[in-house]
Amino acid sequence: MRSIDERRSSDGFQWVGRRVPRLDGPEKVTGRTKYMTDLHFANAAYGRVLRAAHPHAIIRRIEVSRARALPGVICVLTAADIPGLNGFGIIIQDQPVLAREKVRMTGDAVALVAAESEELAEQALALIEVDYEPLPAVTEPLQALAPGAPPVHEGGNLLQRTTLCRGDVARAFAEADAVVEGTFETPRQMHAFIETEGGWARLEPDGSLTIWCPAQAAYRDRLQVARILGWNPNRIRIISSPLGGGFGGKDELTVQHYLALLALHTGGRPVKLHYKREESVVAGIKRHPFRVEAWLGANRDGTITALQARIVVDKGAYASLGPAVLNLAVEHIAGPYKVEHVAVEGLLVYTNNGTNGAFRGFGVPQTCFALESLVEMAAERLGIDPLALRKQNVVRRGEVDGAGHRIESSVAVWECLDAVERSSLWEGRAEWVAAAPAGKLRGYGVACGVHGVGLGKGVPDFANAAVELTAEGRFRLLVAPQEIGQGNGTIYAQMAAEVLGCAPDEIEVVQGDTGQVPDGGTVTASRGTYAGGMATVNAAKKMATLLGQGAPPPLRAEGYFILPQAAGALPGIIGAPHHVCGYAAQAVLLEVDALTGETRVERVVSAIDCGRVINPTGLEGQSEGGVVMGVGFALCEDTLMEGGLHRTRNLTTYILPTTCETPAIETIAVESCEETGPFGAKGIGEVVMVPVVAAIPNAIARATGRVFRLPATPERVWAAMRKEAQQP
Repeated sequence: MRSIDERRSSDGFQWVGRRVPRLDGPEKVTGRTKYMTDLHFANAAYGRVLRAAHPHAIIRRIEVSRARALPGVICVLTAADIPGLNGFGIIIQDQPVLAREKVRMTGDAVALVAAESEELAEQALALIEVDYEPLPAVTEPLQALAPGAPPVHEGGNLLQRTTLCRGDVARAFAEADAVVEGTFETPRQMHAFIETEGGWARLEPDGSLTIWCPAQAAYRDRLQVARILGWNPNRIRIISSPLGGGFGGKDELTVQHYLALLALHTGGRPVKLHYKREESVVAGIKRHPFRVEAWLGANRDGTITALQARIVVDKGAYASLGPAVLNLAVEHIAGPYKVEHVAVEGLLVYTNNGTNGAFRGFGVPQTCFALESLVEMAAERLGIDPLALRKQNVVRRGEVDGAGHRIESSVAVWECLDAVERSSLWEGRAEWVAAAPAGKLRGYGVACGVHGVGLGKGVPDFANAAVELTAEGRFRLLVAPQEIGQGNGTIYAQMAAEVLGCAPDEIEVVQGDTGQVPDGGTVTASRGTYAGGMATVNAAKKMATLLGQGAPPPLRAEGYFILPQAAGALPGIIGAPHHVCGYAAQAVLLEVDALTGETRVERVVSAIDCGRVINPTGLEGQSEGGVVMGVGFALCEDTLMEGGLHRTRNLTTYILPTTCETPAIETIAVESCEETGPFGAKGIGEVVMVPVVAAIPNAIARATGRVFRLPATPERVWAAMRKEAQQP
């Protein structure tokens, strides 16, 4: 198999597919890049947020007079000071900006303070008196669904029920040669970005408002802030890039609304609000914990025939993007397989466990863990090679997937599995396992996965970009999707340079500033390269046409891209199906300590169907980052809660993989040209962490015994080992 770079030698492109160094690399590695909380303004004020003292309680009274009287305090704000909507949320505005009558999690904001220093603001918080009437905390989703459970919201604890039914599951199970089942649970993973939530805001002399805050959707954030203030959105400018990490954790409002309110009461002084890690843990969103009961049926020849599942999701206290997460999980519950009979019920349940929202993978890693575990169990029951069984059942272009959607876009998941099968890792797996040192148990595992690109069927999804030729003769590319660490600014420059006939470093890329760039949507849903790239290409083509006509500078050309919608629909499921998807297959080698159950992933091969590769280095970076994030999800990461209170409060007790736990990772690009994408590219930012989450438990099962709950901590692996040893 030729490498990416070897294939690039004869493709005819000058910049697309090349290892162009990150344009923002030198500034970042030397520390010169200014993130939003690195900024400094003269005559600044400093804000703090008072959080709820209970996970569930009625607010009887809030007394702020002592705090307002403290010398150095500029303002103290409560819900009564909100001029517009006291609520926010991307889908449902059910989360109060400042709680007025009830708190539903300890992350709820009750009051805001601005003072001359952070220390004074902290002292003022301690002087605010809140009289609470505690209520029973609802912490288990299944208990929250039980009759008589305390309601988190007036409408009850079931936020959403999503179903997908096709074929005759009961008959298929009755006729299957093998039926396997299991109940699988996944943790409350933390985004753990290096840059905690924070930023600045300032009321300008002309009455407009500027907010500097790292975010993944500046225009959507502007709309939400405008609703809260009761303003026209055009009076608000949000500068949201660069970010010190996002992964979905900055897709929802974080501090923008608090900064805006404080800025209206500081007399034109700039105000800063920056969470400490402990506050970020309590107030920030997390990955949704899932409980998946599932059954899989297959015939003796290896054909997967039926899948049934019941998904119960811990929503936490507020909706955020939970409804979309559940819908995507249901759409992808059958993975990239041709399963004719499917019955899925998904329940999204309010609890008092903080709040959960967008996170890389968006519900798919959780269901992939369940599905791929069952696929492995079925292969074992039938005596079929697990990789061969997967190759036999994966969908091809023109075929119908498990959701009932006919795939009309590029798909190369079979080729991804084939690349894994021909890798040195897979070919040498048996010898590696046999060479385990004393006291160690070794195993290998494989899994494949799919993830939609874009917002899906029925959701408006578009991108804008603009190219300017300045009076000095330089190009400026204005594109909305933020730079959140993945290097999309470099690939945008590569695409534009390919069209314009210049070098990428001759293009200034401006991102994530509502005052400069057109609205191009959010940098989520694996849509950055695909959507932002197509808008960039279209804008560059218009600029090239103008230049060909001899038009003098300055010039401006805008490009627009509407993401294609899938031809079919999944009844009752908004945002599904997806027309374009990314696919991946990943295999791991790991080692388990036979005494303690401690597990270490040694090697990973990651084959990715990415469409055309725009920048091989960027692809490898996404692949490696996704693998490490998946290793953490599978083995060690969990935000522990008890009674609605966070037992995990900071990174000293939240176990993250470090460089010491990072395995050797081989990335294989499987290029399947996507006709609707820029130069044939499509998004892969999320699918790169999906299969590894399942491949690791499959490898543990082969080494010791199957784990049904993640993370696979040493205690759980040891227990599985003991259970396996006791089997007759």
